[in-house]
Order: sequence, then C-alpha cells, then structure tokens
Amino acid sequence: MLVGIPLEENRSETPRPKECAEEMSQYLQIVAEDRCTRSFSKVFGYFAPRLRSYALKQIGNEALAMELVQDTMSNVWQKAHLFNAEKGSPSTWIFTIARNIRFDMLRKQRNRKEDICSDDLWPVLCEQTADVNEVSIDHQITLQQVSTLFETLPDKQRVVIEAIYVEGKSQQEVADELGIPLGTVKSRTRLALQRLKEMLNDDD
Repeated sequence: MLVGIPLEENRSETPRPKECAEEMSQYLQIVAEDRCTRSFSKVFGYFAPRLRSYALKQIGNEALAMELVQDTMSNVWQKAHLFNAEKGSPSTWIFTIARNIRFDMLRKQRNRKEDICSDDLWPVLCEQTADVNEVSIDHQITLQQVSTLFETLPDKQRVVIEAIYVEGKSQQEVADELGIPLGTVKSRTRLALQRLKEMLNDDD
C-alpha cells in the first residue's frame, strides 16, 4: 500500500520524539488490528522520507532507494501484527526491516545485469520529499482518495495493485501466480500508481 507524504509545513505541530514514537506505536497497533489505511498513511507519511534518506546514503541510487522504501512499507503493512512496543520503538522495528531488505537487495545486485530505470520503482504517490523536520504528519494524501479511483484502472493493472496492496503479496509472488515476468509486475505497478496520481491531480 502506498500513500502520500506530508504536503504542508507546520513546525509548531511537529511532535517530539517520544510523543511521535507513542503516536506511531498506536497507529501500528490499529493497522495490525483493523487494517486501517488511514492509520497506515500516518506511519507511511512519517517514515517514508526518513527511509528514503537512509537508503540514498546506503545505496546511492535513486531507483533502488525508492524500491527499498516501497518494499519496507509493504512489509510494515503486512507484518504490523509483529510489532511489539514493549520490545522497541517503531523506528527501530521499521529500520530493522529496511536493513534486512537492503542486505537482500545487495545480494541480488551482484547477479543483476540490467540497469534499472529510475522511474520504474518510484512510488509515485510520495514524490514530495520535503524536509521531514518542516512538515506536519497531519496533511497527507490518503488511500481513501485512491480507493474511489481504483476501479477505473485497466484490469491487468488493477489485478496487480490489488494483489500487492490489498492481499499483501510480494511482487515476486504476483509474478509467479500470474505467470508473468517480475519486470512486467513492476511495470504494471508503476503505471497503475502513475495513473492514480494523475487522477488525484485532476481531482485537485
């Protein structure tokens, strides 16, 4: 599942670290219990820019950095029930997921021969990359807006998006299930998200 990044500045409302950790813990609990997309959008909006910054420093490639953000937050959605606030903060848990994904990506990169287009894996609903210290987590594009436009997607794109972001399957699982190349799944995901973003912009 993908949602937007905060769009407006509001320094006075930026939560303190402890308060933010408690707030994010509550959102993760709601996601785990109710599969609440609004709560997930709060978690995504707060952590996505931080994950991107981390990934760029570690990997140094825009496309791969955004792939890490997408895969990490997909894991957060799927595994929210595994988060335990008594054992650590949301930040520690989420960045542990990110590090594990980065290690997997590095292993895969040793055998990858083709270049990756920087646009292919960019989560198009989070192109805004404002300084995370200068934005409020209260102003975000939510999946509620996207859901009303979901049915207008071409069938092949809709099937892929539904499998990944509703059923919680990985892109590889979707490729295997549909009997199509992984690259095709990624391409359909990119095109579908781009389509949704364009429709959201039209609504604005």
